[in-house]
Amino acid sequence: MWKAYLEKLFLWLFKPEMNKMYFIRVAVLAVAAFVFFGFICEPMFLNGESMEPNYHSGTLNFCWAPTYWFRKPERGDVVVLRYAGDRVLLLKRVIGLPGDTVEFRDGVLYLNGVEQEEPYVKFKRARWNLKPRKVAEGHYYVVGDNRSMPMYQHKFGEIRQTRLEGALLL
Repeated sequence: MWKAYLEKLFLWLFKPEMNKMYFIRVAVLAVAAFVFFGFICEPMFLNGESMEPNYHSGTLNFCWAPTYWFRKPERGDVVVLRYAGDRVLLLKRVIGLPGDTVEFRDGVLYLNGVEQEEPYVKFKRARWNLKPRKVAEGHYYVVGDNRSMPMYQHKFGEIRQTRLEGALLL
């Protein structure tokens, strides 16, 4: 049943005839593309070195919004988040979940007082020092993978769950 319906829809959308139905099909495809690429699978260019060497500046990627519609982010997830308005998206890694205590000592991450192994941090770490802070309910603590950069060059910290747009589509 579904197969026949999809075949009819496909034939209706992609008929080569030039008549008024052609323009309706083009309009339907344009609206579908706008919805898909505007709200479900947003294209984004990475600009910056905070996620190097795992994700490179200047590359085209896609943010898959449905990732967090049915589940919450987990520690280690690479997330896309809204930063300062609608146009700016950041790519960061979730390191702290609600209720966790996050701390940096000489560049080493401590969660709830326990030193963490971070295999995704590949460059030599700068001497980041950050006093312990507890992640509030409904928030996540995010930071980039490139810890060789000084702290003041990074945009990181606690973010509301509502700012999460989705995950990077690989």
